[in-house]
Amino acid sequence: MSEQEIYEKFIEWLGKTWWGLPDSNQLMPMIKARYTVEEAEFLTGMPFKGSTLEELAEAKGRDPGELGPWLEEMARKGIIFRSQRADSIRYSLNDSFFVFLRSAFWPGNDDEDSRKMAPHVNRYYFDGFYDQYVTVHAKGLRALPINRTVEDTRQILPYEDVVQVLDKFEYFTVSTCPCRHRKNLDDESHTCQKPMGNCLHFDTLGRYCVENGVGREITRPDAEQILKESADAGLVHGISNWREKPDTICNCCGCCCLWMEAYHKLDHHKSLDASNYRVKIKPETCKACGMCVKRCPMDAIQLKFSAVAINKFGKAPALDADLCLGCGVCVHKCPTESLTLERKVEIVDPPQNARDYMLQFMADKKEGVRLLRK
Repeated sequence: MSEQEIYEKFIEWLGKTWWGLPDSNQLMPMIKARYTVEEAEFLTGMPFKGSTLEELAEAKGRDPGELGPWLEEMARKGIIFRSQRADSIRYSLNDSFFVFLRSAFWPGNDDEDSRKMAPHVNRYYFDGFYDQYVTVHAKGLRALPINRTVEDTRQILPYEDVVQVLDKFEYFTVSTCPCRHRKNLDDESHTCQKPMGNCLHFDTLGRYCVENGVGREITRPDAEQILKESADAGLVHGISNWREKPDTICNCCGCCCLWMEAYHKLDHHKSLDASNYRVKIKPETCKACGMCVKRCPMDAIQLKFSAVAINKFGKAPALDADLCLGCGVCVHKCPTESLTLERKVEIVDPPQNARDYMLQFMADKKEGVRLLRK
């Protein structure tokens, strides 16, 4: 079998998971930049659910003693997932979303392989790779309000309270933001000046990151400090969009984030899912400095003339509630405390767990495909 045929079969197999691989001129170069031909041949047919070393060795006709170190190497590369329960170690093939939009850039490497891969990923994103989310109602991340920006903390929901969310985790890690790093590696893309080391992962995913060199272990106070610094920098806390055992809190900018860019440049109907809060404005105390307008990543706030504004400009923030994420980025730095987050009347709960989220994603994706074929 030729090298080209090996890669084609691997692409076909890798596209069978929840995240597909639509045809594009960027696809083959991107795959070749990440997987060697030996890896592509071995990984074709590898289960997406966990298998033991012995099971894989038998299925592939390989010697376990020879195969074990290679599996460990591929786990460190981020192309397979290694997990351990009690004395059992299991390996599974990582999907293309995980590899190209997450693990490949978590280490923050600035090397030849990363620079070769990044431009293809950036272009493939716009060439159909991310269109799979266009009809999906629940996005992969949900805005998590910045701590102390909610007006009445007695009403805050447990899954939207940063402190209560962190209480659920036992193990804390941080990686490089893959979105900003991927853009900065590409000479033909824009350069982002926002902080990079603030992609937080927890428990099982966190352990995988540390054990395989794509993240480092931190303490809970470290995580809290990273969240504070991210809020200061105008980044949106984006948490895995399910209530039970979320494994990630990203800190998203408006120019690089997968979800933000999908809204601003791919015309998706929204970016992250909004929280159950929205901005409340006190125009009578506003000094029309424009800080909130500058910080909002969704262009949800504009300064407009107000009959009750008493500043010298006669202006105050006006909110487009449909665009507001309820993230608190604008509230966090308001110098006159003229902004707070208030709870919405209608509450929208995220999916219960990751399985429920995936079932909803697949149903939305299937319906989108059906509508496109009509």
